[in-house]
Amino acid sequence: MKKSLVSYLVKRFLRFDKEQPFIFLSALLAFLGITLGVMVLLIAMALMNGFDKEFKNKLTIMNYPLTIIPKFYGSVNENLLIDLETKFPNLAFSPYVQSSVMVRDGSKLEGGYLFGVNFQDEAKVNTILAKAIKDTHFKKFDVMIGKSLKQEFDLYKGDKLMYIFTQVEPGGLSVTPKLKRFKVNAIFDSGLTAYDKAYSYTTLSALQTMMHMPSNMYDGIHVYSKTPHKDIVKIQAALPMSVSVKGWWEDNLNFFAALEMEKTSLFIVLMLIILIAAINIISSLLMTVMNRRGEIALLLSLGATTAEIKKVFLYLGIIIGIGGILAGMFFGLSGIWILSNFDIVSLPKDVYPTSTLPLDLTLVDFTLIVVGAFFIVVGSSYYPAKKASEVDILTVLHNE
Repeated sequence: MKKSLVSYLVKRFLRFDKEQPFIFLSALLAFLGITLGVMVLLIAMALMNGFDKEFKNKLTIMNYPLTIIPKFYGSVNENLLIDLETKFPNLAFSPYVQSSVMVRDGSKLEGGYLFGVNFQDEAKVNTILAKAIKDTHFKKFDVMIGKSLKQEFDLYKGDKLMYIFTQVEPGGLSVTPKLKRFKVNAIFDSGLTAYDKAYSYTTLSALQTMMHMPSNMYDGIHVYSKTPHKDIVKIQAALPMSVSVKGWWEDNLNFFAALEMEKTSLFIVLMLIILIAAINIISSLLMTVMNRRGEIALLLSLGATTAEIKKVFLYLGIIIGIGGILAGMFFGLSGIWILSNFDIVSLPKDVYPTSTLPLDLTLVDFTLIVVGAFFIVVGSSYYPAKKASEVDILTVLHNE
C-alpha cells in the first residue's frame, strides 16, 4: 500500500498541471540542462583523451620510447650495442649519430637535426620511417627528409639539398663550416610539422665520415619497447656507469602535465553545467511543495508518514535527473560515434597531429561523469524532499 501511494503521487506530480505550467517548465528545463551537461561532458572528455593519446603516439614514434645516451665521449659503441642485443632479445635497437645542421636551398634556410642511421635497424624502431623507406635503397650520401621540408623547399626525389653543419673546421687563418650536398631519396610524413621540418635521416657511415667518428662509435641508441616504463629500469641496471637511458616522456613532462590540468579544469567547468541544471530541480520541487502544501498536510493527517512524503519528492528529483543523465548518455555516445565515423570536422594538419577528430572515451571518465551527475541529482533532490516532510499539518489545514 505504501509503495503504491508513493508511486501514485510521483506519477501525479510529474503530470503537466494547467494551473501551474511553470512548475512543469522548470522540471523540463532541469531535464534538458542535465541532458546537455552530460552530453557535452562525454564528448569533451572523449576529445581530450583522443588528442592526448594521439600526441603520445606521435611523440613516442619521433622521440622513440627509450634512448640510450653517453655521459662521456665514446661510451656508446658497438660492444655496448652487441651486449644489449644479447641481454634484451625482445627489444629492437638502432644506433645513430646526430648533428645539428642548417638546410639550404637557394636563399632559403631551415634549422634542424641530421641523423645518421642504419635504415634497416631504424625501421624496426620507427614505423614512420619504415613506411617511408619501403623498397628504397640508400647510397652513402642519400637523405630522407620530412614532408613539410619537401613542400617548403619544393623538393622531389633525386634533388640535391645542401646541409651546413654547425661543427666547424680550420681552414687557413679562419674556420669554415662543413658543407655537404645530399641527394633526396625518400620522404616521410610523421603528421607533426615540427618534426617533418627539423628531422632528416642519412646513412650511418655518411654522418660518421662527416663527423670524423670511428665506424664502431655512436652518439646514442634508439630503443623500441612496448612497455618502456618497465624496460627502462631493466636497461638502466644493465648499463655501465658511463651510459644512461631516458624515456620519451622525460622530455615532455610539462606538456603532458599541462594537458592533464586542462582536462581536469574542463571536467570541473562542464560539471558546473549539470550543477546549474540541478538548481532547476531544486526550484521545481520547491514550487511543487509550495503548491501542494494542502495535499501534503491532508495526506499526513490521513496517516501518510513523513518518510513517504520525503520519498515522493526525492523520487521526483531522481527521476528527472536520471532521465536527463540517460538522455545525455544516449546523445553523447551517439555524437562520439558520429564524429568518429564521419568526417564532419576537418582539422588543419599543420597544427594538429591528425586531420580528423580523435575521440577516446575511457571507462574511468565515463564512470566519473555518470556517478558525479547522479550524486548532484540526489543532493539537489534531498533538500526539497526534506522541506516537504516538515510541513506543519495544523498551520496549513487551518489556513486552507
